[in-house]
Amino acid sequence: MARKYDSITPEQAALIEGSPVFFVATADPAGEPGPLGEGPVNLSPKGDSRLTLLDDHTVAYIDFTGSGNQTARHIDKGSAVTLMVCSFDEKDAAIVRLFGSGSVHELNEYPRKDMLERDKAGEIALPERQVIEVNVTHTITSCGYGVPVSDGFRPRTVGDRGRAFK
Repeated sequence: MARKYDSITPEQAALIEGSPVFFVATADPAGEPGPLGEGPVNLSPKGDSRLTLLDDHTVAYIDFTGSGNQTARHIDKGSAVTLMVCSFDEKDAAIVRLFGSGSVHELNEYPRKDMLERDKAGEIALPERQVIEVNVTHTITSCGYGVPVSDGFRPRTVGDRGRAFK
């Protein structure tokens, strides 16, 4: 059964800090398709940088180049931000969604840069672009039984790029 919380709980913090992948969703508040014809909602998987817990209402991550930068564009237009972290552990099924608003920061000017760089998930060939920070207004948990079990993840390398689905 889903439960709502006013802040990130210690249990949710443990899931966030241990997760090798998370998802970020934003939407163009105007609801208009973007310049490439993409829809108004953007949903992106992130595994090149850890979602870093800054306090019980704030998380941040380093964003890398390699996409159309829709998350930052939507945040700049006032979009709400939803983050999803889930457990792939066979003994602890769980999903936590974090809801809030975001801000975009230059990496070299970000006051907690060292903390984010310490939490990098792995080395990839893409350059760092910026920091996305999310002010979390509330969280919602759910069972996570639909999330598959996985033994682990590894960072993607340039050799993994492939073009079959482009």
